[in-house]
Amino acid sequence: MKIKLLALLPISFAAIVIFAFSGCTSLPGDGGTSTITGKIYTELYNESGTLYQEYYSPDEKVFIVYGDNTAFDDEVSTAYDGTYKFEYLRKGLYTIYVYSDCILCPGATEAKIVEVEIKDNNSVVELADIIIEKR
Repeated sequence: MKIKLLALLPISFAAIVIFAFSGCTSLPGDGGTSTITGKIYTELYNESGTLYQEYYSPDEKVFIVYGDNTAFDDEVSTAYDGTYKFEYLRKGLYTIYVYSDCILCPGATEAKIVEVEIKDNNSVVELADIIIEKR
């Protein structure tokens, strides 16, 4: 009886290993070694719609969506110089967005959206400035 149980041990171990690795597909999201970074730049308008001030935006909320998810997966706030950073990401497609006032439609907001792909592990993807408008 002991011999039969010992004979089944390697088969059981192999089945566990195959089962564990069969569900491991690398989807966009946390757990990787890459980073997406950028800056948020604000154009400030007065009530008549005239631009009167420009600056990099401190304490602005920036959102990230992993892959084709429908809601945001994480958010960060910008630093004093408008810089944001999403770390520990895997290869894949991401959507970065931030809310902006709609200058032509007072009282409304719109999302400024940037889509980006991380193609390699251990990479830093630096995005161009995202420009938002404020009243």
